[in-house]
This record gives sequence, structure tokens and C-alpha cells, in this order.
Amino acid sequence: MFYEIVSVIVAGMSSVAPARATPTRSSSLPSPSPTPSPARRRRRAVDWRVRFAVLSLIWGFSFLLIKVGTQGYAPFQVTFGRLFFGTAVLAVAMAVQRSRLPRGVRTWAHMAVAAFFLNALPFSLFAYAELTIPSTLAGICNATTPLWGMVLSMVALSEDRPTRRRAAGLGIGFVGVLTVLGAWQGFSGLDMAGTAMALLASLSYAVGWIYVRRTLAGRSESHLSMTGAQLFLGMLQLAVVTPLFTSFPTSFPVVELLAVVALGALGTGVAVLLQYGMVAEVGPTTASMVTYFIPVIATAAGVALLDEQLSWNTPVGALIVLAGAALTQSRGPKRRAREDQP
Repeated sequence: MFYEIVSVIVAGMSSVAPARATPTRSSSLPSPSPTPSPARRRRRAVDWRVRFAVLSLIWGFSFLLIKVGTQGYAPFQVTFGRLFFGTAVLAVAMAVQRSRLPRGVRTWAHMAVAAFFLNALPFSLFAYAELTIPSTLAGICNATTPLWGMVLSMVALSEDRPTRRRAAGLGIGFVGVLTVLGAWQGFSGLDMAGTAMALLASLSYAVGWIYVRRTLAGRSESHLSMTGAQLFLGMLQLAVVTPLFTSFPTSFPVVELLAVVALGALGTGVAVLLQYGMVAEVGPTTASMVTYFIPVIATAAGVALLDEQLSWNTPVGALIVLAGAALTQSRGPKRRAREDQP
């Protein structure tokens, strides 16, 4: 997945690069012309609402794919595969669009830090977390990212001061987290280490988004170019770490391998391209609303396909978390209209 929450989530998720750090229209879209370009015609051929639904499904099912992948491969291997296939998809897209890679040592250094906090670290934490917690809980923990983001932005971004509504959203979101975890039961039945890793992954997204806003926002390179380079750097980081902590697989289970391929190619590569197009077409605020559907789909997928158990407090708490997250992301009408100008 907001990139300040999408990306969320990115990525994103997140992952992906921040929506609010997206370059201006002049740097990310072709200049207006009397005859629409083929790229624009393709965007109009499929309504953005359809692409919004597809993106919601892809990111919602990502937590199920992580769960399946870790049943056959080590978490670091799942993360490396995810970044490898995601990078491959963006590399093809960059070649087709002839996007140039960013330049400058300092820029690449900033992107390496962003890749760590937005890709390498949270992807790995979620993979390790799902060894011991349900994919449904991981998806809900992912929804806490805007709550972390608000807390951190109060410290790191002087221009992003909380309103009463956003402060209330933070409190509501915190209550939702406690509801999901069953605090009144003493957190019984939960693996606290796995839950903590999932929450730390969400915190990592928030740290990464704020870092990107402070160091990489407003650059002239395209969103696709920056994101592709970021994923490539994340893949290199995992290429170094994975052999140190895992041994080469002695077998390659087909179902688990396909889950990793889908997680990377669809959940990371194609999802970024869909998000990139929607941000350019309808603006980051509207595009970021996909984040609110992710835990719902992740929960439904985990229960229906993995037979994960679901107590009443999990969906109720998830709804409270999402309500709080929505309030923390609320903006005044003028600022919201300005951000949504594609």
C-alpha cells in the first residue's frame, strides 16, 4: 500500500513509492496533444474503477500468497523472489516506455535507504510473521500503517500538524488494534513475536514514506523510474542477506513457487503499474482508498481458502482500525482537491 499510505502498503505495500511524493503531471505524464497517445487510449479502455477493484484483489491476496510461499521456502527466499519478479515486471515496463534510470550517487543512496524501509525490511518481516500468525492478522496489521505515519509525521514533518479529527482517528485506531489483539483477554492465543513483526513491518512503511517525502519528493524522474530503481536496490539487499541466513533449496515445490512468482509479478510489479496509472488519472487521495479494502479481502481470502479461524473481535477491530486510519488521512476540502489534481 496512502503512499503515505499506499503504496502503500506499498506498497505498498509499499510496496511502491509514495503517492504524495509522485512527480508532478508534467514529469510523469506526456504533454497534452490533440490526438491521445496509445497509452492514454489504453487507460480509457479500462475504467479506473475496474483497475481499482483489481488492485484491491491483488494486494488483498498478497498476504495469502506470502503464507503459501513460506510453507515451501524460507521467509528471506520468499522476499527475494518477490522483489526479483517484481523488479522484472517493472524493468520490462521501463524498457517499453524507455524510462531512464535516476542519476546521481546521492539519489541512489537515498533510494537504497527507501528500498530498505519500504521493501526489504517490511516484506521480510511480514514473511517471518506469517510463519506463526494467520494471514488475516497480517493483513489487518498492515492497515495500521497510517496510524504509525501520523505519529511519525508529527515529529518529522513540521508542515503536517494533526487536527482534532486526525488526533481522534489515532485514538480510534489504537482502540481498534487492541480490539483485534483481544487485549481484554490478555492477548491469549496470539503469537506475540509474529504479531510484533507484522506491526514493525507497518511501522517500517511509515518510516520509509516519510524518508522519501523528505529526500526524494519532487524529482524530475518518472514515478516508474524511481520505483523500478528502488525495487532493484531492495532485491540487491536481499541477494546479499538471503545466502547468509538460508541454504539453497533442495526442492522446489510447484504451488509454493507459483505463489512467490504471483506475489512478485502481480502483487509487486503489476500492482505498482496499476497504482501508478490511477494516481496519474484520479489523484493520490482517491487512489489511496484501495488501502481500506486490503484487510477486508485479506481476511476473506484467509478464511475461505486457508481455513483460518476468525473470532468476532478480528473483523470488528479491523473496521475500527480502518475508521481511525481514514480519519488520520483526512484533509480539508481545498487541500484534498489540490492533491487529487492529476
